[in-house]
Formats: sequence, structure tokens, C-alpha cells
Amino acid sequence: MSKLVVEGVARVFPPARRNAAPVVALQPTDLKVADNDFITILGPSGCGKSTLLRIVAGLDRPSEGRVLLDGAPVAGPGPDRGMVFQSYSLFPWLSVRDNVCFGLKEKGVSKAERREVADRFLDKVGLRAFADHYPRTLSGGMRQRAALARALANDPSVLLLDEPFGALDHQTRALMQELLLGIWEADRKTVLFVTHDIDEAIFLASRVVVMTARPGRIKCDVAIDLPHPRDYRVKTSPAFADYKAMLTEEIRVETIKADRMETG
Repeated sequence: MSKLVVEGVARVFPPARRNAAPVVALQPTDLKVADNDFITILGPSGCGKSTLLRIVAGLDRPSEGRVLLDGAPVAGPGPDRGMVFQSYSLFPWLSVRDNVCFGLKEKGVSKAERREVADRFLDKVGLRAFADHYPRTLSGGMRQRAALARALANDPSVLLLDEPFGALDHQTRALMQELLLGIWEADRKTVLFVTHDIDEAIFLASRVVVMTARPGRIKCDVAIDLPHPRDYRVKTSPAFADYKAMLTEEIRVETIKADRMETG
């Protein structure tokens, strides 16, 4: 049985103003995700990538269809799904360690165990020395490391990431990709990762799912057969270049469609 199943999920938003038409963000969509799979979702702006991810997270409800996690319907947010957003979503009044501990505290985990778990994941993301600092004192990359540690500390069944590195500079983004992939290679979480970046999608994924221009649907599902462990050098390999050429063409077609819709 698949770890995560998206069955006929569609999302239609009501009109923004009187006499306007409803907005079809997502056409009926099906997706099966195996346990420990790393899926990147790629597509033009406004194609429904983030909408699909929010529905899986339980932060939004589908207009039709359903999401199953371990065979059980998703009815709302839950600790079995960890979410990392592009904005860092850290509590500014809490230290880095207390941010990472937050979900564990809500679960009733003891203070000593919370600290042990938090420090273990801060070690994983290279922030142990900054455990007592506050978010405002950290760089953007460090804040996103803290957000990742917080999501992982709750031991979710599925990790959901919505363009988490989109606001970072190029070099920091590349390092964060390697960090996340290294954690996945060690722990093998099931991951859904939304991105606009083709190189990022290929580098991280075991499968790249490409979505069409709005109203979004899955256009193709590409298995990425690159060896593990991966590091930055794979980005210069012929196989990587072949995947990039194919996916660039798929995304280019959809981006042109989206631009035509925007300009009428």
C-alpha cells in the first residue's frame, strides 16, 4: 500500500468579487507516493502546486476527492505531517531550541527528552552552537535550518516543503539542498517538495512530478535515476543534463500557456 494517496483531488476557489467566475486552481488529481519516496513538484506559477501541498497538509480542504495517509483520510493538520514554508515561521520570542521543542511540548514530552531531541536535530542541521539564540540573530539560511529541525523533531510520517529555499541566495540554497538530501539519505523520510527550480527538483528527487498551467493537473511523472549518495558534482553529469533538458521543455510549454492566460 502506498504511504500517501491523492485520489481525484480538485480545488475550486469561490469568486473574489461579485459576477466573477470561480477560480479552478486544481483539476482532479491523482498521485501515489511510496514510503520513503522523495517527490518534487514542479510547475509554472499559479499551477496549484502549493494548493495541492496545503491539502495534503490538511491546511486546506479539497472541493472534491480525498487524501489518504497510511490508508486513513486526511481531515486536517496533524503531527504525522511536518510542514516547512518559504517564510521561516519561527516564533521570534522563543530561542532556536525552544522553537524546535515547540511541537514536542504540545505533545506532552518531558523537558529533558525535549531538549535531547531538539539538540540531536540541531546537530543534524549544524545549529547546536546557536540553540540559545533568537531567530532575529540568525541569517536566512540558519532560520530555515531551524525550521527544518523543528519539523523533523516531531518525527512526522511525511515531510512537506513549500519552496523552502526560494528566499535564499544561490550558494546558501545549494548548501541547504545538500543538507536536506543528506538528512533524507540517512533517515529516509517520505517527502513532498514544491519548487520552481528545475535543477533543485532533479537534484533532490527520486521522482519529479510536473504540473500543467492552471487549472493544474499532473502532466508527467519522471523517475530520477541518479545514484546515492548525491553531492553537487552530479549537477554536471550527462545524465543530469538530459533530465534538465527534458524537464525544461515540459516546463517551458506550460509557462508559455500560463503567460498567454495572464495576458489574455
